[in-house]
Amino acid sequence: MVRPKICRRIRCNPANRYFKPQGIPLRELQEISLTLDELEAIRLVDLEEQYQEEAASSMAISRQTLGRILKEAHKKIAKALIDGKALKIESLSSKMGEVGQI
Repeated sequence: MVRPKICRRIRCNPANRYFKPQGIPLRELQEISLTLDELEAIRLVDLEEQYQEEAASSMAISRQTLGRILKEAHKKIAKALIDGKALKIESLSSKMGEVGQI
């Protein structure tokens, strides 16, 4: 039996939901879905340059879990860039629990 996902702190709600190669209609592209926890991990570690331990604490998860999330997020972003796929970011409203947490 799979363990249930714990509630994670998400503090970003991006204005844009899709990123795609220029000049190709979205309907003609395959999509890669980036989850909100993956986006938050990228934001904290890559954009805000937090150490993984600090970022994990901000998200209320272990450092090992953050590392797994980051690895998967980097893989998805690289695949979208290299293979010319659309990158879809999950909607916050569909996952929202308490304010700022999913």
